[in-house]
Amino acid sequence: MAGRADAAFLAFARALRVAGVDASAERVHAFLRAVAELGPAQVYWAGRLTLCGSHEDLERYDQVFAGCFRGASAERRVASPGLRLTVRDAEAGVRRRTDDTPEAPRAAALASSAEVLRHRDIAELDAAERAALRRLLAAFSLQGQTRRTARRRPAGRGAVDPHRTVRELLRRGGEPARLRYHERSERPRRVVLLVDVSGSMAPYADALLRFAHSAARAGRTDVFTIATRLTRVTRELTHRDPDRAMAALATAVPDWRGGTRLGELLREFLDRWGQRGMARGAVVVLLSDGWERGDPELLAAQMRRLHRLAHRVIWANPRKARPGYAPLAAGMAAALPSVDAFVEGHSLAALERLAAVVKGADDA
Repeated sequence: MAGRADAAFLAFARALRVAGVDASAERVHAFLRAVAELGPAQVYWAGRLTLCGSHEDLERYDQVFAGCFRGASAERRVASPGLRLTVRDAEAGVRRRTDDTPEAPRAAALASSAEVLRHRDIAELDAAERAALRRLLAAFSLQGQTRRTARRRPAGRGAVDPHRTVRELLRRGGEPARLRYHERSERPRRVVLLVDVSGSMAPYADALLRFAHSAARAGRTDVFTIATRLTRVTRELTHRDPDRAMAALATAVPDWRGGTRLGELLREFLDRWGQRGMARGAVVVLLSDGWERGDPELLAAQMRRLHRLAHRVIWANPRKARPGYAPLAAGMAAALPSVDAFVEGHSLAALERLAAVVKGADDA
């Protein structure tokens, strides 16, 4: 049971990293030791003390915790809302604790169920599991692969910064001064998400759009829906509340569960936005099952065009995870030669890997 709980706690830490919390190996090790000392009833505070490194981490931590440990709110309320748990408090809690063995199966079961949820096909989830999935998706963080920019920033070593060095000399009246250095700064590449909301993608559309909502809120991400029309929904997804964002999006998108015209819509995207710079040097992600109602040759031509413009083209297909799947659909077969990474998109774990591929941390 302890081994299963530890594996699930590690999955919780992995979900935090996907959400943007810097849960390093040292912090995770401290978290596991804290849980072992404080007991499973104190999982919330053990993780909050050890895994969070800044104030910005706290909100993401709460969202991921709520998604991973459904029904664990009682454990979170061990301390009153206005009380901050200190190390001394924790040590006192260990001394006061008698036998926490009955709590272990429950905590392990909650954590294990979260790990199972990560790998479940989104189309097969019940209402409660979908609610947990939405909480986890709300904490997602998506950033493009970093690139070096023309801007420079101060550094401790590297190339000499002549302007800052001369200013330092002038400030000292011409007396010898330390050399100043600078280096090229880095920033994430723009990410463009094209989310298929046609009828064949209906079981996955809500989860994929919530994934897109978290990405759009993080900045430098543009989102479009594709079915029978191309609709830019970046503005609708800037609402902080995911449910309000989904409501705004439902009003803005006129072609829910329609057919799919991937080739024509990709051409429209490139003519109207991509050629003007949105796709140039960006990481472009298509989330679609590849069913094409139009001409596959048109889709192949537009994918080649997109591949020349973008830094990287990624295709996430929820159907790819099914046993015996082969990309035989006309649209998918036509697009694949111009795709840099072809990944799954059917589960939370698959979306986590997609985020890693977009960031360049995992080559597919």
